[in-house]
Amino acid sequence: MPANQDFGLIEGSSTLRFKAMKLSVVMPVYNERATLRPVVDRVLSVALDIELICVDDGSRDGSREILAELKAEHPQIRTLLQPKNMGKGAALHRGIREATGDFIIIQDADLEYDPADYTVLLEPLIEGSADVVYGSRFPSGRPHRVLYFWHSVGNRILTLLSNALTNINISDMETCYKAFRREVIQSIHLEEKRFGFEPEITVKIAKRKLRIYEVGISYWGRTYEEGKKIQWKDGVRALWCLVKYCITEPSVQREVEMQTDRGAPAANPAQNRLPPAD
Repeated sequence: MPANQDFGLIEGSSTLRFKAMKLSVVMPVYNERATLRPVVDRVLSVALDIELICVDDGSRDGSREILAELKAEHPQIRTLLQPKNMGKGAALHRGIREATGDFIIIQDADLEYDPADYTVLLEPLIEGSADVVYGSRFPSGRPHRVLYFWHSVGNRILTLLSNALTNINISDMETCYKAFRREVIQSIHLEEKRFGFEPEITVKIAKRKLRIYEVGISYWGRTYEEGKKIQWKDGVRALWCLVKYCITEPSVQREVEMQTDRGAPAANPAQNRLPPAD
């Protein structure tokens, strides 16, 4: 972390208060008109300096019009419009490279994940202990909606294979809630345009020997009738991505962290821009 930045945690009577920190929340949106307003309200109700980057991925259900209304109501919202449906990963690529905050959190545009967990995710980052924080739905004492058995089995199998291939020990590789130091995630070249983002980023942060922490989060999963989109074929793609990037991605040193450990300024964000999500 840059030596001249004043990140910190102030112990309050009942909560930890965050100071001198800007958070970029990257939210891919695709046909989410039913939940878009409520989730944006929840994000902006968190008592942090938030830049909310909404990337519409070619919605056809009126989500773009809702985003335009929300942007007019809330100056901290930035909207980016994809020319057509290009996939969740492509939307994340664009939102990540546009982010200007000190830290970045991925947020789905549904109500499965609770923004009230942001402070839990950010604490290891602000303390300087972590480069990446995963929000796990499994080892948590927080509320967790009970849904599909075979989804949970598939998730645990993918997580087990991910751990075996990368030699890291996480409990929920497929979680949406991942938080990053901005300069770390912007320095990683991302390729997967759709749901392969999760295994790809997991392999690439493991290859860089980044400091990964995991915290328990709540989870309010939705059914397919309520708009859930992921399918069994996405699990097959995730397995392919794990194998592919474990073979093709070279191991590299944790360069950003070594620079900041010595007190040198963080890399210029412009130098770490990702290539366009084409």
